[in-house]
Amino acid sequence: MRELDLKLVKAVDTHLHADHITGLGALRDKTRCITVMGEQTKADVVSIRLADGDRLTIEGLALDVVHTPGHTDDSYSFVLPDRVFTGDTLLIRGTGRTDFQNGDARHQYQSIFGRLLKLPDSTLVYPAHDYKGNTVSTIGEEKAFNPRLQVNSVDEYVAIMNNLKLANPKMMDVAVLANRKIGLSQDEIARRGWAANANEALALVHVALIDLRERSERERHGTIAGALYVPYPELQENIMPGGVLHELARSTGKRLVLYCAFGERSAMAVQAAQDQGLTSACHIEGGIHAWKRANGPLVS
Repeated sequence: MRELDLKLVKAVDTHLHADHITGLGALRDKTRCITVMGEQTKADVVSIRLADGDRLTIEGLALDVVHTPGHTDDSYSFVLPDRVFTGDTLLIRGTGRTDFQNGDARHQYQSIFGRLLKLPDSTLVYPAHDYKGNTVSTIGEEKAFNPRLQVNSVDEYVAIMNNLKLANPKMMDVAVLANRKIGLSQDEIARRGWAANANEALALVHVALIDLRERSERERHGTIAGALYVPYPELQENIMPGGVLHELARSTGKRLVLYCAFGERSAMAVQAAQDQGLTSACHIEGGIHAWKRANGPLVS
C-alpha cells in the first residue's frame, strides 16, 4: 500500500473463517479502515454489517451484496458488472464444504444455482482462495467443468456434499473463537474519559452530535435528531484546523459527540479528534445499536 500510495478504506470478510485467523482486525488497527461483514456474522464488532440487496460503495464503485449461505450461514458474495467475489461458496472446480458452522448443503445449492449461476457466463469468478494456485475462473467455465455442479437435482448435490468425509480444519478450534473476537477494544477509549454510554449520552446537553455512518445505514436504521452527517472517510479533513468540525467546536464551545453503528468507527474517530486538539470530543459507546437498546429516540 505504501509503495503504491494507496489508502485502505474498507476491508471485507466474506464469512467467519474456520481454517485461519482473519487479518480484518489487524488491518483496521494498522490503517483505521472500515471493517465489513454480513449481518449474520457472529463476530463481536465490525464497523458495517451488510444485508442481502445492499450495495458496498467506495469512490464510485458499487458492489451488489448477495447473501449466499451454505458454506456457513454468514457467507456473502459481492458482485460487480463483470466479476463476482464468491468467498468460499463457489470455488474454482469446487464448492465450499457445508458440514460445520451452520453450513447447509441445500442452502448452498440455492445460493449457487439460484443466485450465482444466474450471472452471465462471462462473469469472472474470484473465490476467497484456491489450494491449486488458480486465481480466477468464469461462471461459464464453472457451469461446464466444475464437477460439483454436474448434478440434476438438489438431492443429488446434497448427497455429494454430505459424503465428502473431510477432516475438520487443523486450526478450527482456535480460528473460530479468535475470529469472533476481532472488535476494536473500546475500553481504553472509555478509560481516557472519551466515551459516554447510551444512557449518559441521552442526558448530554450543549453538544454537537456527529453521525459517522454511511447514507444507506442512516436510511435503514434512522438517526438521532439534530445530528450532523459526516461520513467516517471524510472525518480527517473536518477535524483538522479550518475543518468544519474543528471550527464548530472552537467557535461554539460545544462538545463533539461522535457515533456510528456499533462504536468501532467512532472509537477510532474520537482518537483522531483528540490528536487534533479537540480535547472535549467523545463517542457513544456501542453506537446506535446501544442507543436503541437504551430506548433512545430516532428519526427516519
